[in-house]
Amino acid sequence: MPVFAKASAGRQRLFNLIRKEFLELRQNPRLFGIVIVAPIIQLTMLGYAASTDVKDVPVVVADGDRSPASRNLIARFDASPNFTIVDTVTTVAEIDRYLQRGDAWIALAIPAGYGNALQAGRPVSLQLIADGSDSNSTTVALGYATALVGEFAPPPQGGAIDLRVRVWFNSQLESRFFMIPGVLALLLLLVTANLSAMAIVREKELGTLEQLNVTPLRRWELIVGKLLPYGVIALVDVLLVTAVAVFWFEVPLRGSVGLLLAMSLIYVLCTLGLGLFISTISDTQQQAMMTATFFFLTPMIYLSGFIFPIENMPQVIQYATYLIPLRYFLVIVRGIFLKGIGLDLLWPQAAAMAAWGVAVLALAVMRSRKRTA
Repeated sequence: MPVFAKASAGRQRLFNLIRKEFLELRQNPRLFGIVIVAPIIQLTMLGYAASTDVKDVPVVVADGDRSPASRNLIARFDASPNFTIVDTVTTVAEIDRYLQRGDAWIALAIPAGYGNALQAGRPVSLQLIADGSDSNSTTVALGYATALVGEFAPPPQGGAIDLRVRVWFNSQLESRFFMIPGVLALLLLLVTANLSAMAIVREKELGTLEQLNVTPLRRWELIVGKLLPYGVIALVDVLLVTAVAVFWFEVPLRGSVGLLLAMSLIYVLCTLGLGLFISTISDTQQQAMMTATFFFLTPMIYLSGFIFPIENMPQVIQYATYLIPLRYFLVIVRGIFLKGIGLDLLWPQAAAMAAWGVAVLALAVMRSRKRTA
């Protein structure tokens, strides 16, 4: 056969193969949505949410002076686009709960006599107390606060403001202290959701799921039997990652290990329920993997606060983050590791996570009704 004819036949085969792939893509609207629509949606959402800028930093003020001068300083913070005053208290002891719960990132302590000292031209000390859990955001926020106080006009007699900065929970501002507990949450999501979804879909592909459906097994027995092994694997992962975090990376574990395991169980309920739900809307392992990655895992990673602070996102997207269980577990795991707080402060996140897990598991069970004949 002439060389030209061989080349022409090769191009024709290639064209036919490409045409076949496009035809198959058109015949599968769900796959088309995954590969075309999902990236556009993610790019639109993440383009707004993925910002490393720090703004609207929540600040609690301990105003022990209650003078026009202290109110003027507070008003400067409140007028800045970088800060939002969440509350004003009287004593420094009252700020603890704001920093522990994460309601405030920074506390500004104004001592009694602040206004008189400025008026008399005497030096006066202010204190900034920061939640150092997120080292990057804390560093930027402290820079903003220091600059704002530095721009405050000194009194005519030459008095000055001595700003003293103190960082709680992560005094060295080590980024790994913030990231590694989050990696624990991320690993549980990736392992349990992916493995459980792929395992059930694999049964569909092999035809063994249909055989299980005609056995005397009840529906809940079938679901528990399929999901329980991955729950055990998840708890082993929790112990392994915690050991590595504490003994290798020297991340402080200030809270209860038992509480960490209990909260991990609730979180695993969410991730396994998500994996089961993905399996009910997928027909092949490839489809399950792509559905999990594009529609669930990637948005959860970017919108949960794992990388980008939720406070920096547009208000609409902030509301959407309440539907992400990873958001709640990140608060829990970082609170247990770095702050040593207990269920008395973490119960709202635990309750929201449990409600999410029950809801998604119930939805998945309803979609995976076992055929009895």
